[in-house]
Amino acid sequence: MSSQEITDPVAAVIVPKAKSIGAFDVRRTLPSAEAQTVGPFIFFDQMGPATLEGDTMLDVRPHPHIGLATLTWMLEGAIMHRDSLGYAQEIKPGEVNLMTAGHGIVHSERTPDALRGTKHDLFGVQCWLALPEEYQEIDPSFQHFDGAQIPIYERDGVRALLIMGAAWGLISPVKTLADTFFAEINLDDGAEFLMPDTIPERAVYVLRGTVSLGGAEFPAGRMVVLQAEKSIKLRALGDAQFMLIGGAHLDGPRHLYWNFASTSQERIDEAKQAWRERRFPEVPGDDQEFIPLPGEE
Repeated sequence: MSSQEITDPVAAVIVPKAKSIGAFDVRRTLPSAEAQTVGPFIFFDQMGPATLEGDTMLDVRPHPHIGLATLTWMLEGAIMHRDSLGYAQEIKPGEVNLMTAGHGIVHSERTPDALRGTKHDLFGVQCWLALPEEYQEIDPSFQHFDGAQIPIYERDGVRALLIMGAAWGLISPVKTLADTFFAEINLDDGAEFLMPDTIPERAVYVLRGTVSLGGAEFPAGRMVVLQAEKSIKLRALGDAQFMLIGGAHLDGPRHLYWNFASTSQERIDEAKQAWRERRFPEVPGDDQEFIPLPGEE
């Protein structure tokens, strides 16, 4: 490994912005001034960590999406997903919910009934993936994968859960419409991890602990966007946990508004009007509430 590869692997460092959604804070890393996207990832949110109790529960009312796919990955706690296709699916740590919005879907995210009123922890990650332009208007769909379906790589103090993509001789069953990589990496104190170098765009988001990369240290709550085409090694300073995200370059810029993504501003304007006029489908079992457009509460 050359000295340049050791000392200059970092393209950008992003500190997330925190926003309260009532039950807990969400820390948004993408998009940011330092990086709008990493591969197809156009949004990257950390949910919690938080302790929910009493009347403080997660209640994200029904809201719409177009032009993207949402992926939810839990580290602690559980969320009940319901959508306008009729799916009602609880997601727990180690499982995957992947919802492809296409031309339009509505969903809600709430604390499951079994946890309501109890004291419990919640911690997770939710990402939005821009759909390739040719698939922006496909029919919406939903996929769920349990923990037994997610491939695991373990070696020399490294435990990696391969959520999307291929690496280490493993292939994730989670299928996406763009070339996407997503993995949870757990490192024992002092363990080293060599980044897969076949991913065109890559970033590390530190969830717990501190990691050393390119001669610098990065604590929890930092996204480190990596230089392309470099062999990069990361080391844990104490036990550490991070997400490794990336994939192929996005096939052009996206217009973003609220929960909508599109290559066309006119399409986003159409979706705004459709939601305003309540022309999106309703969510069975959760059709008494909805989130209005921003500024129209």
